[in-house]
Order: sequence, then C-alpha cells, then structure tokens
Amino acid sequence: MNAHFRFGPATGIGSMPGGDAREAARTVAGSFEDFPFLAELPGRGPGADMIGRTAGMLVELYARVEPSGWRLGDRPGRDTRRARSWLREDLDALEEATQGYEGQVKVQAVGPWSLAAALELRNGEAALSDPGACRDLAASLTEGLRLHLAEVRRRVPGAQVVLQLDEPSLTAVLLGRVRSASGYRTYRAVDRQVVEATLREVAGVHDGGPVVVHSCAPDVPFDLLRRAGATAVSFDFSLLTDRDEDAIGEAVEAGTRLFAGVVPGTDAALSDPAGSVMGVRTLWRRLGLRPDLLAEAVTLTPACGLAGASPAYARQALAHCVRAARSLADNPE
Repeated sequence: MNAHFRFGPATGIGSMPGGDAREAARTVAGSFEDFPFLAELPGRGPGADMIGRTAGMLVELYARVEPSGWRLGDRPGRDTRRARSWLREDLDALEEATQGYEGQVKVQAVGPWSLAAALELRNGEAALSDPGACRDLAASLTEGLRLHLAEVRRRVPGAQVVLQLDEPSLTAVLLGRVRSASGYRTYRAVDRQVVEATLREVAGVHDGGPVVVHSCAPDVPFDLLRRAGATAVSFDFSLLTDRDEDAIGEAVEAGTRLFAGVVPGTDAALSDPAGSVMGVRTLWRRLGLRPDLLAEAVTLTPACGLAGASPAYARQALAHCVRAARSLADNPE
C-alpha cells in the first residue's frame, strides 16, 4: 500500500439521506471539490443498504433478502438485480457530477469480516461460522471489487480512486461477540492473524492504490489494520479512549493517515469549525506529534454515514467538515 499518499483534507463516509442519486452526487461533488465519494442511498430499500449493495458486487456468489436478513444462494434473483441496478444508477450520477474532474474519488464497500458477520448461509447461520465460507466470500469480494474499481476508472478517467472497506463488525469478530442465528450464543472469535491476512488479501486488489478501513465502532484495532496494509483508518473520534492513544501515535509515525469523524452523523447543533477540531489538536499535543504534520496526517469526516440525517443537515455537515479542515490547516497549534 502507498503509505505516502496525500489525501484530501475532508470527505464523507458514504451514505446520504434520500433516494435521488443525481442530487446526492451533486451535493457530494459540490461539497468536496478535491475529494468526492460515490454516494450510497440506503433509504431506497434492500439492495441499496451497505450489505445488499456489496452482496450485489460479489462474483459467482449471490444473496437474497430473507426475513432475517441477506442470505447466500445459488443464482442471482430479483434482489441481486435491484442492488446492481441501483449501483449503476449511482455510478451514472457520479460520472455526470464529475465531468472533467481530476483527483481523488472514494468508493466504499463492506469489508470481508463485516460481510461474513452479516450474510447468512443456507442454514441461517452467519458465513462467519464457517472458515471455508469466509475464504470463498473474501475471494468473491476481491474479484467483485476488481471489476468495480475498473468501472469507476472507466467512468471517471481523471480519478485517483481511493477504496474504503467498511468494517463496523470487525471488533466484534475479533472478540467473539457476533451473535448466532438463535441469539443465545456467539460465534468463536476469529484468530487475529487470519483476520489480518484476509484484509491484506482484499486490500491488495487495489494494487498499490490507497485503501481506507472504516469502523464507527469502539476499540478500532489500529495496529492490526496498519499491518494489514491500510493506508488510512477511518473512525468516530468521539469513541476514542486513552487505550487507543499509543496505537494512534504508532500508526501516525508509521505513515498511516487518520480519517477523524468529528461531525455528528445525525442532526445536531454544530459548533464553530475550530471547536470541532479542538479534540484532534489536543490529542496531537498529548501524543507529542509535530503540529505541522496535522493537516497532512488527518482527513476530517462526519462520525459515520449520513443516511439517518435530514438532507439539509447532511449538506451542512459536509460543508462543516471542509471548514473544520481549513481551520486545522490554518492553525494546527
């Protein structure tokens, strides 16, 4: 992975409110002139949600909606077709909104472990319960991402594509906290080396390009993600504890970029931009890191996706990230 890649100062996580792909793409491209992303609109229903969307990208594996969630099956059905159709619609909108654009464009997909925790096998248990199924899923996802990245490059020829893997369940997978179908027990924790190797394999699909791993859960495993080849780690800044500080310091010193989620993901009163980054500056001082590194090492984002926000707040939140990043660059001390 390219550890010295320079990311834009601010971007979004992925999901946006509403169901209008063109409006979402225009909002994103208008907010982030140097780091737009492919918007996701889960409000449209199953197949536009993060699990269904990524399931639609899989190669030679298909999923359908059951009352309990997404379940793997033998052939593509209506749910797969719908997921693929919405993704095409979103790509059309991105292509239109980024005519002539040259620079970073971020695309998001669910990572292999959160996907294995969410997708069910025929018996109703999560793919996570079966190491063979986890391997097949990771291989299918890698191939699907290869095709997806090529498609984005074709549609936005000037794009420097950044791949984001969403891993909200990663910590639960590592700690053995993912619940079984009955809900009465949890699946066994997956060995850290297996988790790391699989993430490295999937991230490797980007062939030296920048890969961000996003988790808005507590206890993000910064050290594991760094070793797995993540160029950057995206997280909810408000969930950090003292325990995370050493790992963050080591990550920054090793060249890992931080995507700090500092703006609430649902409607809230926003402080002034300087107030939003006060915690980041304070952490930097405590870690003893050079202030002039700050703007280079940190990209600002909302705390999580904006699907649950009102459209007006979503626009405000994205603009606020840009202003907060400017404040950080102008006054790092």
